[in-house]
Amino acid sequence: MPDTRDQLIAAIADSAVFHGDFTLTSGRKASYYVDLRRVSLDHRVAPLIGQVMLDLIADVPDVAAVGGLTMGADPIAAAILHQGAARGVAVDAFVVRKQPKDHGRGRQVEGPDLDGKRVIVVEDTSTTGGSPLAAIAALETVGAVIAGVAVVVDRDTGARQAIEAAGYEYRAAIGLADLGLA
Repeated sequence: MPDTRDQLIAAIADSAVFHGDFTLTSGRKASYYVDLRRVSLDHRVAPLIGQVMLDLIADVPDVAAVGGLTMGADPIAAAILHQGAARGVAVDAFVVRKQPKDHGRGRQVEGPDLDGKRVIVVEDTSTTGGSPLAAIAALETVGAVIAGVAVVVDRDTGARQAIEAAGYEYRAAIGLADLGLA
């Protein structure tokens, strides 16, 4: 039987990779698109994402919470939170809005208090690293300590370099070669 990571790769390759002409969030053009929400919001695949991502960050000490820029990071953080609970690993989740709310408490970062807590910024698919870096900027304003960035699929188009150049550790669970796209 294939291991969890292999099952996740198969699910992504089967259901979340599309070929054609696409414009990415970064504005770049691509001949394929990895639409991870097709699987991250699927009841069969979300647990696999949570397990693989927990394994990816298992050696990072004292992680209190995971999350990132809405919306790509939201189902990833929820999958990690739920699989962590199933394993007895206490890890919370948070959401970073693109902009602070203009009502209520006016927060940009939602979830538990992160002041002084170590967090992992997560992302579904990473291209330039812009979304994780935007999340990091918001998290630092609330006192979070950034323990690293972890993405499900790395497009190998500069995200690792941008995040590492900014001084943060970068981890990816799956690369393009895993999906037959390299």
